[in-house]
Amino acid sequence: MERKGLDADGYIEREGSLGRVQGEFAGVVAAARERIAQAYGARLHSAYLYGSVPRGSARPGRSDLDLLLALHRAPTGEDRDAAEVLADGLDEDFAQIDGAGILLYGKETLLSEEERHDLGWFLACLCTPLLGADLAEHLPRYRPDSLLARESNGDLARLLPRVRARAGEASTPREYRRLNRGTARHLVRTGFTLVMPLWGGWTSDLAESAAVFGRYYPQRAAQMRAAARVALDPVADPEVLRGFTEDLGPWLAAEYEARHGVKSPRGGPWR
Repeated sequence: MERKGLDADGYIEREGSLGRVQGEFAGVVAAARERIAQAYGARLHSAYLYGSVPRGSARPGRSDLDLLLALHRAPTGEDRDAAEVLADGLDEDFAQIDGAGILLYGKETLLSEEERHDLGWFLACLCTPLLGADLAEHLPRYRPDSLLARESNGDLARLLPRVRARAGEASTPREYRRLNRGTARHLVRTGFTLVMPLWGGWTSDLAESAAVFGRYYPQRAAQMRAAARVALDPVADPEVLRGFTEDLGPWLAAEYEARHGVKSPRGGPWR
């Protein structure tokens, strides 16, 4: 299997670009740019796209729109309310997307030493500039090593109780679909970064991530392939979520800790 996603020096290449956005999504991206500027004005430092839309692999009516906003100062409650209104408005106005999500941070947090191998790496390698000056210019290059694995995805053990609590509060098919999709994505990405240093490359493709994982853990390969399918085509079945949180998830968290250690504790939303 070809190792990809690295430059000639072995560093992770930045994925995605505005030039890869498919025609079906050009309108929603343009609207996002305009509405972000209107909503935040001078408070905004920069805005970024991430996920399938800037990678050019989004599916009309099935993919969501993912945005990261960097503010000059730490976000306030008013800023978070504005992000929620903005995300809901994009979702309602554009049938091409199945939901919109906005991550909101102050630029000092994104550039902090604490976040160097988590949010910093995320912005520098997985986010595509949409508005403003690119903060990636102030961040280093990254290799697919154990440090990056630990600091980017070594928090699964802390995440699982939160997912179980949200599962206990869910009651509608829409809620279960979103929980299943989000949990499946996290598990597949964690499974991939578990073996990333062994594989020696980078990919954000969920099916490929599951396949790479399966080369090193064949006994769990079928479960990870199933999780990748749910991440791409979420189902509303609560038993699927139970399997994630009671079987695959706990095993993966323990294996991750044994191989890479535990992520340094800090706040921040589940990405």
